[in-house]
Amino acid sequence: MTTSAAHYKTHLGPVYSWMLGDLDAAFARGAREIDDLPLPTGAQISGGTGPRGVAVDLGAGLGLHALGLARRGFEVVAIDNCQALLDELKSRGGSLPITIHHGDLLEFRRFVPGQVQVIVCMGDTLTHLPALSAVDSLLTAVAGALPRGGVFVATFRDYATVELEGDQRFILVRADESRILTCFLEYQSHQVMVHDLLHEKEHGSWRQAVSSYPKLRLAPAWVMVKLSALGFSVKRDITAGGMVRIVATKNS
Repeated sequence: MTTSAAHYKTHLGPVYSWMLGDLDAAFARGAREIDDLPLPTGAQISGGTGPRGVAVDLGAGLGLHALGLARRGFEVVAIDNCQALLDELKSRGGSLPITIHHGDLLEFRRFVPGQVQVIVCMGDTLTHLPALSAVDSLLTAVAGALPRGGVFVATFRDYATVELEGDQRFILVRADESRILTCFLEYQSHQVMVHDLLHEKEHGSWRQAVSSYPKLRLAPAWVMVKLSALGFSVKRDITAGGMVRIVATKNS
């Protein structure tokens, strides 16, 4: 077992773009997810002075949502702990107003000490945090960074409510003639261990690499209660990809 950061650095990050398959389609889905959100403009927020604001993308990866936010008119601060993915984001960002930081999303206030208009943490990023206490700390920092009218959006997989059993725990992520990625889920009380098995063909022979890391069994209701206590109005639904989506608007 390793940490999620080490897992992405040495195992999943180098093949992440391949894992997504059709990248144009993946970026189009990310853009639609941003377009579907009730995101404010600077003029709609307490203290806002114009149509543009600052948006923070926590766990930005290769930019599936950062690019969409920038194209919506936000100045984006993109934070991730996988340099390989951030390098790809940089190459795709072009002249878009995106500032990239390699770092721990729990310390995002180092990079954006002032108030911002929007914070997103999408694509199952929250479950990569080490403990519920870390999620609690992040949500508290989010509340402190957003003014009245600011919006926080999270999407993540609900490993808490439904527990896959038997053969359902073996998931083929993607396969082609030279690479196969399969994951196996092992449920524990507060976490699910994700075992990623990567097979790659080299010189006519298959090579196997295995890495495992924990994800939180994060209950959506728990997140909603925490956000409500921090002064947010909270709505919950399900994305087209089956993730829980929580949209929280700061009331005070």
